[in-house]
Amino acid sequence: MFKKILIANRGEIAVRIIRACKEWGISTVAIHSDVDRESMHVKLADESICVGSHQPSSSYLNIPSILSAIELTNAEAVHPGYGFLSENYNFAKILEENNIKFIGPSSKHIQMMGDKIQAKKIARDYGLPVIEGSEGGVKDIKEAKEILKKTGLPILIKAAGGGGGKGMKIVKNENEFENLFLTAKLEAKKYFNNDEVYIEKFFENPRHIEVQILAGKNRVIHLHERDCSVQRRHQKLIEETPSPILDNKLRKELFDKTVNMVQKIGYEGAGTVEFIYQDGKFYFLEMNTRVQVEHPVTEVVTGIDIIKEQIFIAFSGETALKQEDIKPRGHAIECRINAEDPSKNFQPSPGTIGMCHQPSGFRTRVDGAIYQGYKVTPYYDSMICKLICHGRNRTEAIQRMNRSLDEFVIEGITTTIELHKKLINHEKFVNSDFNVTWLDKEKVI
Repeated sequence: MFKKILIANRGEIAVRIIRACKEWGISTVAIHSDVDRESMHVKLADESICVGSHQPSSSYLNIPSILSAIELTNAEAVHPGYGFLSENYNFAKILEENNIKFIGPSSKHIQMMGDKIQAKKIARDYGLPVIEGSEGGVKDIKEAKEILKKTGLPILIKAAGGGGGKGMKIVKNENEFENLFLTAKLEAKKYFNNDEVYIEKFFENPRHIEVQILAGKNRVIHLHERDCSVQRRHQKLIEETPSPILDNKLRKELFDKTVNMVQKIGYEGAGTVEFIYQDGKFYFLEMNTRVQVEHPVTEVVTGIDIIKEQIFIAFSGETALKQEDIKPRGHAIECRINAEDPSKNFQPSPGTIGMCHQPSGFRTRVDGAIYQGYKVTPYYDSMICKLICHGRNRTEAIQRMNRSLDEFVIEGITTTIELHKKLINHEKFVNSDFNVTWLDKEKVI
């Protein structure tokens, strides 16, 4: 096994990776910015090294500085977590060229599946249903209008290299089409340094379903699905598994086609294949070539430590797991706790945490990096922890989440804890009568 791994990340995912490394007996190196010196991931790691200032581009995205940290600490491998450099194929390629193991897929696969247009073509070639729309990138407004004529309204304009709702525009009225197309291209250039966009049919009431996979040279297995349909402006708030709306026949078809595609492209590592689901049909959305924020719900129902498996696959090239080993049990729900004020349009709420009491108890898990006296800075993503509750069934998981949210106390900053109490007790959530547009359309928040 690896002797030393550098974690190229921060916050709760860095803590999560350090814990997995400790269970493997692996030494850890935490990188940090100047404002993260007192962060929990720095305190828990065996070594730490400052890689730059608070701006992500100067620290957590600073490839030369991170490469220096690897050299100084003699780390054999790098775990990128999610976000930052986790899907940066150039970073993975540099590590490959320097015989440093990137704990994730090859740079080739990151590049292949990171381009939304190419990924869509690959999915179609290997038998996954895809959304009707442009075959590739749309260069100009003339070509865009031809696709609009063929596809019909409503449509979605998306950045080819994007994610997180950036460079994404919904067009419901032909009069606004040209303006939104040009705006999407400008945003794509600003956020991803690539103004290429593509167009596809927009679904009014879809669910967001994703399949977790683990792949080695020897085999590809799936760890069943997650339902991530509680979203606000394309940002996930609550995730659960299993999806309350799927039957076993549909599941099997989805899993078989997903595993087939991942096998055919020769992918290795953990990954998630995401789908839109509406009117009894699935459509390929994208593939994330990294661990997901919501991976804990899969872990608690399957009993599989996805991070430890990532490390094992990176080291050995194979997965020791077989499909028959995966036996999901019960139901799990995750609430993302953010340092935000929902009453002020989710304005970030940085500050120093005062009293901090995290829930515990039977089948209750908190993945976080906060403590009393911890300073939440305004420089990074506002998610500060995740609360995961597991029950024998969905009803018990909701009851346990209710109890756990009631126990959760974070003072000194505003958080989304009270919002989650409202959401999981909402009639539509309890009855699973919602889709990705629920919160934006009905103004529940």
